[in-house]
Parts: sequence; structure tokens; C-alpha cells
Amino acid sequence: MLHTRTFRLGLLLVLAFLGSNVFAQVQTFEWQGVQREYLVRAPQQNEKPTMPVMYFLHGWTDNIVRLDNEYHFQQYADAFGWTIIVPQALDEGSGTMWNAGLYASNTDDSGFLMALLDSLAEPYQLNLDSVFFTGFSMGGFMTHRMAIEHGDRIAACAPVSGLITFSMSSHTPVAPVRMLHIHGTSDPVVGYSGSSQYFGTLGLGVEAILDYWKNANGCEGEPVIDSFPDLHNDGLRFVRYTYNCGTELQHIKVIGGVHNFYLNANQTDISYMNVIHDFFVGKGGYESVEEPLETGSLRIAPNPNDGQFNIEVETATTIQVRDMLGRLVAVEEVPAGPTRLDLRHLSEGMYILKADEGAVAKILIRK
Repeated sequence: MLHTRTFRLGLLLVLAFLGSNVFAQVQTFEWQGVQREYLVRAPQQNEKPTMPVMYFLHGWTDNIVRLDNEYHFQQYADAFGWTIIVPQALDEGSGTMWNAGLYASNTDDSGFLMALLDSLAEPYQLNLDSVFFTGFSMGGFMTHRMAIEHGDRIAACAPVSGLITFSMSSHTPVAPVRMLHIHGTSDPVVGYSGSSQYFGTLGLGVEAILDYWKNANGCEGEPVIDSFPDLHNDGLRFVRYTYNCGTELQHIKVIGGVHNFYLNANQTDISYMNVIHDFFVGKGGYESVEEPLETGSLRIAPNPNDGQFNIEVETATTIQVRDMLGRLVAVEEVPAGPTRLDLRHLSEGMYILKADEGAVAKILIRK
């Protein structure tokens, strides 16, 4: 029954674009004995030693050549100075779809996406401390899964019109991850409430998704609410909710929004791609994190830091420090209460701190 439901939803999300006037160089990467396809759009002019990398995960039944032609990823790569990776999902018999936990599948898309990242790090000079994920529809579902399973290696995620499936909602995220969830209130395909007008319930509704990430990211109190200027007669209002969290959480509620990735700021009040990029690098991002980072029983300040920082725990604990590849690089015994750690021997980059009782935090060391 579930597979039939996903098949019918996949058909609804088909966008029929025949032919292509823009050549896209599709590359392949072997994963679990299968040649997986992907595109890379890198800045044509690069003055950085390494570059941030953003994955864009497509929707159900879509293909990366059509998507590249519509979204013009090269323009965004040049404008942002980022490398953009656009991978292709496999055809599971009902069209191309990611294994986001919505249906029974043995395809390890989660492992594929991270293995692909590692394979491209050296040839494309990727900064593995600045890895970001976004995606639309089924790509949004998969973005949530990547945040849950690989948040210790991903800096921030921005799923659009995608939900957390029920199977994934039972999983505890491996680490807090900065999260921006965008969703239209009038989406008939992947509904704001978690249900589709056509296929019933698909996963957690948006309010439940926010509760999930509020719990994971250590959020408290009510959100700060602001709206983007309503400049166009488009029938849409973009309202942003910013939560008080140890790890940043935002939600953009698109009042009147349907199942669409709004790209053109000349037609609607915002361009999703620009807003997502601003979230990735803006307040709470690598350019401006100066507030204490509090996750569970860990309190750290300042963040970023030069390797020296204050840390406070409720009870004495052992802190494991791992790099973004999961390698153990330091072990520190921390007494109860406030103390100061010195990790200046570590190189510049992002690190994961994990206490005995499970609290996890990220720090960014800048030299």
C-alpha cells in the first residue's frame, strides 16, 4: 500500500521538460556496485584555498540535467563562490526517488551522498567544514534524513517542502545541526500538516518537525517572528520564525504557498536560493557565531574561538573531540561547573564535542 502511494505521488510530481538546450556534463561515481550520476558546478573564478559545498537534492521523478537547465546552478556557484553538487537519485520502479525512509528500499542514498562528498573533496578543493544540504520535495525529505544521520559532518540544512518520515522520526540526530525548514501552507502535494490531498499522511507535520528539531537543538521559549517585505501582488506572505536555540533553528512559513521552489525574486518577495544561502552564512553561521553555544548540558563560549574557550557542564564528564571525518583528535576530562579548555594544538576547522552522557556540541576553531 505504501509503495503504491509513493508511486502515485511520484507521478504527480513529474515535470515534463523534453529536450535540453544547455549541455550538462554528467559524471559518474560507483557506489555499491552501481554507477551513480551527478553534476558539479564550481565557481569559474576561485581565490579561496578551499570552497564551501552545497548539495541540491532534486524532487521525485526529476533528473539533474533538466534541473540544472531550470535552476542555472553555475550562476549560483559563481555568485556565492561555492561548489554545488547535484546528485541523481535512482529509479526505484516508480521514477527517480531518494530513500528518505518513506518506502521500503535497500538503496543507501545516505551513504552514497557522503561517499561522493569525500571523493570530490580533493579534486574540487572542498572545505569539509563547510558542507550544506538543501533539497525540494522528496529532496527535502532526504535533506532531513541527512541532517539526522550526518549532522556531525554537515554545517546546516534547508529542506523545502519536504517532511521527516515517520520511520526517520524515531531516530535521534547524531548531532545538532543548523536547520531552516521552508514550507507552503497551501501545498496540496506535501501538506503543511504532513498529509497530501491525494495520498494521505506522508510524515510529520511542520509543527511536529519543528518540535523534533527544537528538542535536538536545545531550543527554549517562543520564537521571534518577522516577515519579509510584501512587495509583490503574488498572494504570498513569507513569515520567518527564529527560535532561541543552542544550535540555530528557523522556519519560513509561506502563507498561501503551494508545492513550488520559488526562485525568482522579481516575481515573489524572496528567492529561496538566496535566502537559503544567507541562512547558511548569516547569523549563526560561520561568519558571525559569537554567542555561547548550549546543547543539553554543554555550554561553550565564545564560538568561534582560537582553540581556547570556556566550557560548563553540570557534572564531571569526559569530552571526546572529533573532527568532521569522525576521527578522535582529543579527549579532555572536564570537572563540574565552568572551566577553560585549550585545544590550540588542533588545526583550524569544525569539531564535534561529545560528553559521556550524550550531549553534543560543535565548535569552530579559527586561527
